[in-house]
Amino acid sequence: MRDQFHEDLDTISDQLVELTRLAGSAISRATTALLDADVHLAESVIEADRKLDDIRIELDELSIDLLARQQPVATDLRIVVTAMHMSSDLERMGDLARHVAKVARLRTPDSAVPPELRAHILQMGQVAEAIVAKCGSIIASKDVAAAIGLEKDDDQMDELHRQLFAALLDEDTSWPRSAILDLTLVGRYYERFADHAVSVARRVIYLVTGEYDQTVDHEDEEDAQDLAALEHDAV
Repeated sequence: MRDQFHEDLDTISDQLVELTRLAGSAISRATTALLDADVHLAESVIEADRKLDDIRIELDELSIDLLARQQPVATDLRIVVTAMHMSSDLERMGDLARHVAKVARLRTPDSAVPPELRAHILQMGQVAEAIVAKCGSIIASKDVAAAIGLEKDDDQMDELHRQLFAALLDEDTSWPRSAILDLTLVGRYYERFADHAVSVARRVIYLVTGEYDQTVDHEDEEDAQDLAALEHDAV
């Protein structure tokens, strides 16, 4: 019975890594769709998000089943509960990639990104893709040092977000209001994508050390509130 339990725990870990792979593919393709005004690629990102959602549901169902059948305690309980939180973060990352793709679809046949900002948005997409790839490795290896180091990558994304926001506020720009609103949203999507990866890394630290960072849940609440406000203003 315990052998089966640990096999199920391995399955959960594998599913979490697969979620990072899918989120990474989604943000990469969404960035390309955004820059190239590729409506078909944008649609494929939006459609593929269902697979990520399905895996998250399967993972949560397996976790709940393990809790009911095995009634784990101590470290085993921490593994199962933490995995459910991580799957939520990763599912949200997929949602954020889908939101980027929706902006791309909304503005086709034109690109939502002015020529002056193409290189900047490309860099944000590349940083997001690198962060989620590292996140997958951290989940697989349970590497606390790498998990701590991921915050440096997030600092890079935060700086890119600040630079983008400064460019959008520049009084000398002549971009239409719709473009400024689009890029305000897109910048926030990339920033929050990276933040969720950091949340996953912090949960890995908790999984290994038992030390919990309460800012994780607080940032999740801010995420929902801030994005809702931004999207309301864009309507």
